[in-house]
Amino acid sequence: MLDTVPLRSRFLDHADYYARWSGLAIGIVAAQRLVTMDSGDITMPLVFAITAFGLCAVGGVLLGDALTLRPQEAVRTASVAPRLVRDQVPPRMAPLLLLQAASLVTLLVIGAGTASSELDRMGRAGHVITVTCEGMPTPLGPWPGLYYSGPMFAALAIGTPVCVWALRRIAHGPGGDQQRRDRAWAITGAWGLLVSSQVLLVVLMIFVALTEKETCAGPLGAATIAVICPLGLLSLFTFVWSLVTVVAPRAVEDAAADDGPFDDE
Repeated sequence: MLDTVPLRSRFLDHADYYARWSGLAIGIVAAQRLVTMDSGDITMPLVFAITAFGLCAVGGVLLGDALTLRPQEAVRTASVAPRLVRDQVPPRMAPLLLLQAASLVTLLVIGAGTASSELDRMGRAGHVITVTCEGMPTPLGPWPGLYYSGPMFAALAIGTPVCVWALRRIAHGPGGDQQRRDRAWAITGAWGLLVSSQVLLVVLMIFVALTEKETCAGPLGAATIAVICPLGLLSLFTFVWSLVTVVAPRAVEDAAADDGPFDDE
């Protein structure tokens, strides 16, 4: 009986870590199941897999934050200065993630506007772009039209408000400055996984479509490839950073400490 109290305490102390890792593990398993499901389209299972992985990562981090123990102090003190969300999130990576989110929405809107509305033999519309190649209309795909962008928009519509709400709750909730920043960085990393993975998928779709028949893409297609390739490399970098931030909370603490001294009073 006496040994159960320390064991329970140790478990609760690291419950947020377990929840984060469990969310990633469940996301990987779900993505593996979805990507191998039977479908006449090889791209749609990949869209579902990436979306499910990002949402599971966000869910695991949010669950871990809910399980994080708050310090129990006899006397609580509060600073006169208001707490802002931007002071809790990573100062360098948060702008990059916001830029990627804006780029993702822009690409999805452009993809939806340029995708062909004609139904194919399987009754699908909005999954290819039709260009004129050697005087003949030629479909190029997969293209991030409404057929593919629907799940992505839904994931952003679900994950983004929840993460913003969690960040506001952390900024105005109890806990030390370092603990709040660690929790905020973890949530930022989870949202970064959701955004950067989808940007990578959209960039890959556009790249494959425009290079399927190089003579059909034309100068506009070449210019599009030149624009999206750096965005893809940036997304790969932020994806790795976000994954490390979620998996290894200690890296968050060290990085936060390097940004400058914080006042814990």
